[in-house]
Amino acid sequence: MSDPTERIAAALERMAPAPLGAPDFGVADAFVWHVDPDRLTPVTRVNRVDLPLLVGIDRSRDTLLANTLQFARGHAANNALLWGARGMGKSSLVKAIHAEVLTQGEALKIVEVQREDLPSIGRLLGLLRDAPHRFLLFCDDLSFSHDDEHYKSLKAVLDGGIEGRPENVVFYATSNRRHLMPRDMIENERSSAINPSEAVEEKVSLSDRFGLWLGFHPCTQDEYLTMIRGYCDAHGVKIEDDTLRTEAIEWQATRGARSGRVAWQYFVDLAGRRGVKLN
Repeated sequence: MSDPTERIAAALERMAPAPLGAPDFGVADAFVWHVDPDRLTPVTRVNRVDLPLLVGIDRSRDTLLANTLQFARGHAANNALLWGARGMGKSSLVKAIHAEVLTQGEALKIVEVQREDLPSIGRLLGLLRDAPHRFLLFCDDLSFSHDDEHYKSLKAVLDGGIEGRPENVVFYATSNRRHLMPRDMIENERSSAINPSEAVEEKVSLSDRFGLWLGFHPCTQDEYLTMIRGYCDAHGVKIEDDTLRTEAIEWQATRGARSGRVAWQYFVDLAGRRGVKLN
């Protein structure tokens, strides 16, 4: 009779899911990473805004586009952290840049990773490392709470451990926080530690591992109105300038904020009232 431990090991092996095989990356230019079980799901149509419609972020746009084109062409490129004001087009810019790179004839796959799935990132990197493609890993709204240990998993992407980050992978993240951590968490650790600088160094230094920091700030009223006019022109919505200005300013006042997201929300309402269908 075989050893009981051998029987248990054999049973566990039969229960374990088969290792994930590489998908057919030719079916799409965009994928979403899922776990339990691990899989890459193709996205045939990405929800995004055309690059020319993103107003007031010219410097960030040009910097990120240049970095992404370098990477797509096989040259050195930096990981990028897009941080700052809510609703100012951080995630929209990443997706629009990817589309622009494809338009310029370069081959690049984008893979979206959810923050809660960061502990699985090592398995994803292992899958992508030997693939004959270049990949932009994208994590939207990245931040960490007081007791969150997921930031340690992110270092596998930014530093790569002893294997190093795969040459064919670059990582872009968006966050409302420059250092990815709550300010009160940083201040609390700094005030209570024996050595304040060392207490927060590990967590704060995570953002330092991004080669590019691109800041996004609240837009001006003129930029806000220009965004809406651009949406109207792109989708064929007719409205007089004076009417647009009056309605759009009232819309922002009711929300207590002015941003690209608020501009789009007003435009969606306007298009609906004018009977224009948005694709």
